[in-house]
Amino acid sequence: MSESLSITASTVDPGLLQLPWSTSLADWPSSHIVALPKGISRHLVRFANLSGRVVAIKETTEEMARREYDMLGNLDRLDAPCVDRVAVIAGRTDASGRPLPAALVTAHLKFSLPYRALFTQVLRPHTATRLVDALAVLLVRLHNVGFYWGDVSLSNTLFRRDAGEFAAYLVDAETGELHGNRLSPGQRAHDLDIARTNIAGEIMDLEAGGRLEGGVDAIAIADGLVASYHSLWGALTDKETFAVDESWRITERVHRLNALGFDIGEMSIRTASDGTQVSIQPKVVDAGHHQRRLLRLTGLDVEENQARRLLNDLDEFRARVSRLGADEEMVAHEWLTRVFEPIVMAIPWDLRAKLEPAEVFHQVLEHRWYMSQARGRSVPLAEVVSSYIDDVLRHRRDEATVMGPPTDTMSLPTVSDADAPATGEVPTTDTDLVDWRDLV
Repeated sequence: MSESLSITASTVDPGLLQLPWSTSLADWPSSHIVALPKGISRHLVRFANLSGRVVAIKETTEEMARREYDMLGNLDRLDAPCVDRVAVIAGRTDASGRPLPAALVTAHLKFSLPYRALFTQVLRPHTATRLVDALAVLLVRLHNVGFYWGDVSLSNTLFRRDAGEFAAYLVDAETGELHGNRLSPGQRAHDLDIARTNIAGEIMDLEAGGRLEGGVDAIAIADGLVASYHSLWGALTDKETFAVDESWRITERVHRLNALGFDIGEMSIRTASDGTQVSIQPKVVDAGHHQRRLLRLTGLDVEENQARRLLNDLDEFRARVSRLGADEEMVAHEWLTRVFEPIVMAIPWDLRAKLEPAEVFHQVLEHRWYMSQARGRSVPLAEVVSSYIDDVLRHRRDEATVMGPPTDTMSLPTVSDADAPATGEVPTTDTDLVDWRDLV
């Protein structure tokens, strides 16, 4: 290891000193490398083991590495969805003293996948639509804290499952700029134009590679991101005017934003000079309304849609056991110990890397609904969990970390035409409860 090696780290990890920094990243031995699916990058990126966890290492210039390291730290302080920074490694040289590129080290986001890993076989266009909808939410959240991305694309994003949808995380911030206040309309429009162009190209590339069903309109999918963005941005920022005797509309606006997963931290309220009208406009909007409520009640830290689903089940439990007048925190603890934890603990150890616990719980609830519909009666939860483990979970790939030799490929379940359920039909047997294309 070079004596001039410089390590700037967000946390002290002695394991950083044990990695072979004097070797080009392309030539690192397999003992250090972890085989994980990754997106397209203009830089060399590889995954490595670091003190029992997985990190992503990107070779770049020292200036760019430090800039991105600082940017990720600032975004983390703003609670923006992004990968966690770990370190910048500079001053690298090989055994002959020749300089090597600097490296940016970031933590691997568990249970996340790049978009191409979701299209390892032919999938439905609906999956692409859900991905761009998640990206639209991410872009709104980033713009809301004053971050201009400059290179919006599916390739620069990681996706985690979120109760039937996806949650998107920024993974490449090297082109980003952080401004003190919200971005100008022109900056936001430029980011959207970049996003539309990049996403259309990425979807066309998938289609050309035979990874999408026929009839996919890449332009329509890219336009869908723009439409989703404008709809959400308008809901968060538009000014609303109403008669002075309709003050209930203030509460309605707050509830509407809460339903979208946002809290209003500050609102501008103005009355007209004649006192007949009131105008309101959110000024400070924070994402994660349901996440914060669930975390406060149960200590569970999950994605927003997962939190929404778990809270719905918690509220149903509260009504079912007649605890409507009881303290909310006490009921939440009872639900956690009697409902959530038993389901999670029922998952065999060898299957716990398949999905994160909150997503497993969501899918068990979905599985119960399908089984009850198929049988025409309510199915006991214990039977549902057993069926879900055997018929669904065992056939999924691991998403915590997909590890193996660098040359490994990921296998997916296959279903014969005779076994596949007809499109649009409700499954009628236990073995036909799941469409294999929803397993990835």
